[in-house]
Amino acid sequence: MKKRSSILAVTLALALSGAAQAKDLFKQSDIEAALNAAYDNYKGLQEGKNADYIPALAKVDSKIYGIVLVTADGKVYTKGDVTTEVSIQSISKVFTMAKVIEESGADSILNNQGVDATGQAFNSIVAIEQNKGAEMNAMVNPGAIAATSMVKGETYDEIWGKISGFYSDFAGRPLKVLNDVYQSEAESNQRNQAIGRLMYAYGKIKSNPDRATDIYTRQCSVGVNAKDLAMMAGTLANGGKNPLTGKQVVKTENVPEILAVMATAGLYDDSGKWLYRTGLPAKSGVGGGIIAVSPGKFGIAVISPPLDGAGNSVRAQKAIADISNALGGNPLASHPLK
Repeated sequence: MKKRSSILAVTLALALSGAAQAKDLFKQSDIEAALNAAYDNYKGLQEGKNADYIPALAKVDSKIYGIVLVTADGKVYTKGDVTTEVSIQSISKVFTMAKVIEESGADSILNNQGVDATGQAFNSIVAIEQNKGAEMNAMVNPGAIAATSMVKGETYDEIWGKISGFYSDFAGRPLKVLNDVYQSEAESNQRNQAIGRLMYAYGKIKSNPDRATDIYTRQCSVGVNAKDLAMMAGTLANGGKNPLTGKQVVKTENVPEILAVMATAGLYDDSGKWLYRTGLPAKSGVGGGIIAVSPGKFGIAVISPPLDGAGNSVRAQKAIADISNALGGNPLASHPLK
């Protein structure tokens, strides 16, 4: 079974990598029409509610709704509120994992916490016990805290400086922690502290699990707007090079593995449904953001805080799916050869 899962993961990675080689040109009018239609169709949607298990998130304006699409060649399209910042939350998992892959290679993630979906909730302790800390995908909390612990550095400040600088390079501007969110999370993250210590007990975190959990909490509290998130997604769509600053943030050869893990578990328990409907590697956060990547074509982000039962923004899912379908963004779609 594990061998079959590994083969499927490699096949998906290769498919996404191959899709990244072909860039389709978009008409400005087509992109603008797609964004306008998605915005108008869902701006009145009343479904979902803000996350409230982190007290600060319950206070975020539920009416925030912004869409940004960044093409691989650096064109930026916006609609709605694209300047208000929310906390990045679990979307951060993608970029800390990417940092570990950059520093230690793709096998470091594969061998330490695994890349398969757990089949359990994102903060499940049962999943850790079932697998003795293995098969904890970096898109769920146990694997993500372990990934944070794998960023190289001797001190808290050195590790945090690497992570925050890496995020900023992806976004193309300096990003800062929203301290009210960080304080709120730090006061209510006892479950994550337990997860960190359990991953340490199973050897997936090598030392100082409390430090890893606190840095993880801080990374989830970084403030981002829709444009920041779209630029981060656009950097992945452009083979790891920021399409506006031109900085090669992550090696091109590491991007397929990053996207494959996003595809496997990026939208919590609904990751399979999302991939089935869109084919897009994506990652959500309970702050209300979702990023998605059409390799070689575009990165897209939507921020809208009200979430569904799985913890994913209701508006963001619908808007991204509609826009991608309108633009032919599904990287798994193909057409018969003549």
